[in-house]
Amino acid sequence: MNFVSRLPFAADVDDTIADQFVVPERQDGPRRKYRTIWISDIHLGTRGCNAAMLIDFLDSVDSETIYLVGDIIDGWRLKKRFYWPATHNDIVWRIMKRARRGTRVVYIPGNHDEMFRQFSGLNFGGVEIKRKAIHETADGRKLLVLHGDEFDTIMLAHRWLAFVGDAAYTALMGLNRWVNAVRQWFDLPYWSLSKMAKHKVKNAVAFISKFEEVVAHEAGARGVDGVVCGHIHNADIREIAGIAYYNDGDWVEGCTALVEHADGRMEVLHWADEMAKRAQAEAQALRLAAERLAA
Repeated sequence: MNFVSRLPFAADVDDTIADQFVVPERQDGPRRKYRTIWISDIHLGTRGCNAAMLIDFLDSVDSETIYLVGDIIDGWRLKKRFYWPATHNDIVWRIMKRARRGTRVVYIPGNHDEMFRQFSGLNFGGVEIKRKAIHETADGRKLLVLHGDEFDTIMLAHRWLAFVGDAAYTALMGLNRWVNAVRQWFDLPYWSLSKMAKHKVKNAVAFISKFEEVVAHEAGARGVDGVVCGHIHNADIREIAGIAYYNDGDWVEGCTALVEHADGRMEVLHWADEMAKRAQAEAQALRLAAERLAA
């Protein structure tokens, strides 16, 4: 059976879907409101996907538009071994529910979910599938939105090497899970082993820098003001040769999202840090409440 046929589709989503969530939607507290949200590189279908943190993010924010900037589902891994826990359904259903309630959802498949590129131009359950998109910010700037694998020299020239690198990366993420399991045991916040490694290894830093320059140059050639991409799992906001470069990161190691505020201001949210701040605030509130009761 083709693994695609085993994935959840829009037809599975109805008004009672919340009753089927393994992780119920959080209803308490206000949600942050943004004009636009970009997320990518979720890699549903792998053990490396940080589903719990992404669910927390989705339950904490709202937006007029959300862009899914590729590698949402990891077809490479699913073809080798089908892995799809209930929490991954929770993520898909949360996104579909937003589309049904009026949020514009644009899905731009990447290299790991390239099997969905054949559906570009179609709309499934309110989700628009596109090869790339042009987004206009609140302050009038035009941004090219695409996954970014089009500019990865390894993907273009040595596809076999990309698969080797993917296997090595999967092994590293397995180690990352163990490291964070130990950290959680000691009540320490989430920490990305692979992110640290990429910043320490000279060749990885050089590759990221070159990738960013190539993507920004291509955006400039197309006459836009900036570009939003994913692919390299390295969230960033910077200006390159007069072009605004934005990378929304990933939900495997960095757990980041790019957001646009109502006035067009752009920001990268590091959700592990956001959750840590919230936990500290809640702990402080409990301490203050206990002190008042004791007084």
